[in-house]
Amino acid sequence: MHTYKIFTLAAAFGTATLLFSSCTRHDAASKPEDNKFKVTDSLLGSLLVDTVQQASAISQITLTGTIEPDENKVAKIYPMVSGITENVNVLLGDVVSKGQTLASMHSVEVAGYSKDLISAEADLRDTKRTLEATKDLYQSGLASGKDLEQAKSDYQKASAENSRAHSVMSINKSDQRGYLIKAPISGYIVEKNITSNMQVRADNTENLFTIADLSSVYIIVNIYESDITSVQTGYPVQITTLAYPGKVFTGKIDKVYNMIDKDNKLMRARVKISNPGNLLKPQMFANVVVQAKSGENLPVINTRSIVLDNDRNYVVVKEGKSQVRIQPITVSKRVEDRAYISAGLKPGDQIIASRQLFLYESLK
Repeated sequence: MHTYKIFTLAAAFGTATLLFSSCTRHDAASKPEDNKFKVTDSLLGSLLVDTVQQASAISQITLTGTIEPDENKVAKIYPMVSGITENVNVLLGDVVSKGQTLASMHSVEVAGYSKDLISAEADLRDTKRTLEATKDLYQSGLASGKDLEQAKSDYQKASAENSRAHSVMSINKSDQRGYLIKAPISGYIVEKNITSNMQVRADNTENLFTIADLSSVYIIVNIYESDITSVQTGYPVQITTLAYPGKVFTGKIDKVYNMIDKDNKLMRARVKISNPGNLLKPQMFANVVVQAKSGENLPVINTRSIVLDNDRNYVVVKEGKSQVRIQPITVSKRVEDRAYISAGLKPGDQIIASRQLFLYESLK
């Protein structure tokens, strides 16, 4: 009887244990696994992290302009004497060197200058001999002090006249061919108002040649009234031309002319840039993009950090040492590789700047 009771209790305990084990396995199998993506410390340490900066927002204004010679490197050549041109040795657009003969002409005035120089040199020699002879006579007692003073005075006058005649001839250079018109600087012939066998007058107000050194040039920018407040001295610009569509020239606005042209209602600004190889020529048309400050202080980030998804912009923000999250942002404007953010970020935030697309897809 006792044996039967012990067997029954053992059987009941075994059945309960089996049922409990089965329930435990069933509960464990039914519990969902946690498959949420987690950023490890090693992954986060291998990523680039940018800090959101604050800067004045930049707006781009596209204007037009023309290439002009640097006014400090331009020489206009006017006739110094009257005469008739004989040889014109250069053409419009030619490159000339300082001192090169541009043209020659016959001139009665230059012939008179040559005669004056010869006479002045002869007078100087005569008065010098007279002065030396008078000194000897004065020392011998055969000439008075007045005679010596007169000889000195005559020599000084002759010396002054000789210097004047030489100065005139140095300005009005000539040789056996006649009066020579020479280049005062090196550069390009950008204006030419002279031909062979042309009569030239010294009182002519029109210049014969204009030479421009094009190693640096000006871009004269046309500013419309609506853009006047957006263009200021020091703003950086990018310049492109029809002649070199793939080349960008850079510079800064160095002068704003604070006057409006009454005919076309434009104000103008000037950009001075170097011109290696003399690629830019006077009167070329130019497109000028001015990067102007808008006055708004907005957070700025590099555009490489932005993820575009369904026409919306996102970044991956780092929080603390090992937490990241997706942050939607509103881009106010883009300038080159910078994006100005009007909503979603503040200065000092840290954002992921490499493999952000992988993180975005894994986190969303």
